[in-house]
Amino acid sequence: QVQLVESGGGLVQAGGSLRLSCAASGRAISTYAMGWFRQAPGKEREFVAAIRRTYATNYADSVKGRFAINRDNGKNSGYLQMNSLKPEDTAVYYCAAGPTPITATQVMGIDFYDFWGQGTQVTVSS
Repeated sequence: QVQLVESGGGLVQAGGSLRLSCAASGRAISTYAMGWFRQAPGKEREFVAAIRRTYATNYADSVKGRFAINRDNGKNSGYLQMNSLKPEDTAVYYCAAGPTPITATQVMGIDFYDFWGQGTQVTVSS
């Protein structure tokens, strides 16, 4: 089992930045792909970004060029740097961990991930 705890959310003005952290425990996160998803009120949970064991990354089109995902296996943690935030980025952000994917696009699917954090709220004011 892997336990994931997100932190770093908060209230920020449009154009600002936040850095989300995902602390893992229970197992070494180095053996997992890590992903970030978000869910806005009344909407389905959607893919934001993922990073594989090889450090290869995937991003949703809506965040490309603004968000950056990273991982520090030594700290058993993952991160999501969010810049140029927009009001439409407002959501609860979830960290997730999954196995090694067979295809690159697998990491963009919710069902791929085995472990999820409880989420952290990000609110972007206009």
